[in-house]
Amino acid sequence: MSAVAASNPLQRLLRYSRPHRAQVWQASLCSVLNTIFDLAPPYLIGIAVDVVVKRESSLIARVGVTSIIGQLAVLSLLTFLIWGLESLFQYAYDRLWRNLAQTLQHELRLDAYSHLQELELSFFEEQSTGTLLSIINDDINQLERFLDSGANDILQFFTTIVLVGGTFLALAPGVSWFAMLPIPFIVWGSIAFQKRLAPRYADVRQQASLINSRLANNLSGIATIKSFTAEDYERDRVAAESEAYRRSNRRAIALSAAFIPLIRILILVGFTATLFLGGIEVANGRLSVGTYGFMVFIIQRLLWPFTSLGKTMDQYQRAMASVNRVMNLLDTPIAIPTGDRSLPVHQVRGEVSLEHITFAYQGRSPALEDLSLHIPAGQTIGVVGATGSGKSTLVKLLLRFYEIQQGQILLDGIDIRELRLRDLRRCIGWVSQEVFLFHGTVADNIAYGSFDVMREEITRSAKLAEAHEFIIELPDGYDTIIGERGQKLSGGQRQRLAIARALLKDPPILILDEATSAVDNETEAAIQRSLEYITQDRTTIAIAHRLSTIRHADRIYVMDHGRVVEQGTHETLLNHDGIYAALWRLQSGVK
Repeated sequence: MSAVAASNPLQRLLRYSRPHRAQVWQASLCSVLNTIFDLAPPYLIGIAVDVVVKRESSLIARVGVTSIIGQLAVLSLLTFLIWGLESLFQYAYDRLWRNLAQTLQHELRLDAYSHLQELELSFFEEQSTGTLLSIINDDINQLERFLDSGANDILQFFTTIVLVGGTFLALAPGVSWFAMLPIPFIVWGSIAFQKRLAPRYADVRQQASLINSRLANNLSGIATIKSFTAEDYERDRVAAESEAYRRSNRRAIALSAAFIPLIRILILVGFTATLFLGGIEVANGRLSVGTYGFMVFIIQRLLWPFTSLGKTMDQYQRAMASVNRVMNLLDTPIAIPTGDRSLPVHQVRGEVSLEHITFAYQGRSPALEDLSLHIPAGQTIGVVGATGSGKSTLVKLLLRFYEIQQGQILLDGIDIRELRLRDLRRCIGWVSQEVFLFHGTVADNIAYGSFDVMREEITRSAKLAEAHEFIIELPDGYDTIIGERGQKLSGGQRQRLAIARALLKDPPILILDEATSAVDNETEAAIQRSLEYITQDRTTIAIAHRLSTIRHADRIYVMDHGRVVEQGTHETLLNHDGIYAALWRLQSGVK
């Protein structure tokens, strides 16, 4: 674990909020001033008793106001002023803290999401979507709730202890020691509770992630759940996760709930000591009646905040557990850094070379081993092979979704690791076999990544992808909402929209990764008719199970267990009578 990751979560939060240091100080100052003026009324009560009892020898009389009416008038003006300032600073700290909470929440969520987007695909394979959603939603919201009120509560608590404790020591040092005797025990108990609560709330956040992960996974697979009539099974699994979350919270609650009752007992000791010993001091003439009244009243303001310390510590521990999870995400290193070499799209010719590539997914045997192939600019090549032969891995390496372990990939003679990732990916149009569409309109999905295009360009791309005909038959045509993941469309319709999206991007390199796997024969034939135009003046890599889709490619590579075992044109490979010829006979029905 890095030094940053191992440091105190509060220190990590303070480092992150450094750009807002001025607002933090302003909010803190307003919290302290509000507490000072909020504590003033008990002092005013003591002064009022002093005026009535001592009259011309009261505290106010010593500053020159000797008449009772004048003293009471001064006292009334002070009361109005103090209460007004207390209300003003309450408004100020409330507004400052809450705005700061919203700002940090916004920035932290945006930074966390932006960092997530920079991480490699292997990170997402090891983390569940629910866990990540829990961090960028629940944990950041937990921090926001703490900053809304918890930070102010802590500041006001310590301000109260310092001011009231100092006053006690100054006015009646003999009594004050007994009154404040419980405080060290309360502080020690608070620290002990904090240490025991921290791991329990860390476990609560972990259990929250697990149940979020379960729910997100089930909602995504609701059609599968229904088709296998697994509703009861999944409900039981959700119940088990929810029960684990409840048990985790119970362990935390069992400890935190015991805090306030214990504190109340200690407070009672301090209050009773003040009441009894202070009364003796007044009876013996060593303490004035006004001071005694003030002390009996103010002792509650000194000790009572300790009862809310449990709630504040509870909030604090929840927030710090969340801060740790968010900061750990932000500290996750980016395994695939961007290069610093620029390559404008209009300068890309599209020549691709893979030289002695070796790559293995984590914990698995190599998917590609010492593989080399060359794709001339502007040509169409086909890649075929059995499932697991490494075809789609080629695409992911070319897009730098993963980093190769050996060898190099060159684009126009430049190692792609030297290129800026944005430039590399802008020049590649990728149609995946697992089409992902966003909730929105048909037009929005086609224009995704090309956000400033005109409707005419969207329509043109849809026609090239043989999608226009079914689009205009939808209820609202190109403005039809297709639902999350395009669930209102068939698999073939989704795939045609994905092809249109890639064509609208107009990339110098087009990758069709099983792009016709979900379309019917008629649609496939239509797409094949447009391929001649689609692939014109661009490098095209077509990965296919259906050999008919790549039979006219300039060159076909046959892969087996991460290696190229055959290559050539369709006719050459048929004459070779190897793996490709066997696959062709199987698919075409020729014996």
